[in-house]
Amino acid sequence: MSNTLKRPIRVLVAKVGLDGHDRGAKVIATSLRDAGMEVIYTGLRQTPEMVVNTALQEDVDAIGISILSGAHMTVFPKIMDVMKEKGLNNVLLTGGGIIPEKDMLQLKEKGVGTLFAPGTTMATIVSYIQNWVTEHRNF
Repeated sequence: MSNTLKRPIRVLVAKVGLDGHDRGAKVIATSLRDAGMEVIYTGLRQTPEMVVNTALQEDVDAIGISILSGAHMTVFPKIMDVMKEKGLNNVLLTGGGIIPEKDMLQLKEKGVGTLFAPGTTMATIVSYIQNWVTEHRNF
């Protein structure tokens, strides 16, 4: 499914906390750009509040969090809480990294979108974001 919006899909890619490994986030950002999306990359060491504030300022359709630190069970719920506080109820929160499958399932139950493990194809991630945005943000 392709983007039916009359504008490019806007995605914020962020690294939260002290996780200093950003190669994967940069690869994702480049792949999303290559797929025609507008990508805002926040860089390293963001707080959940900083991520959500940037998402608001940039009017994004999706937030993608890259996490390798093991703090995913803290980071994603905190971002969800701040998103709710700020009224970002129709923005996708997705991401990927080193996240055990059981944790991915628990986060999905809390409202986080699909999370992607290492080795997921870029086409899968691009397609997921395009489909989600087309279904939920077609306004």
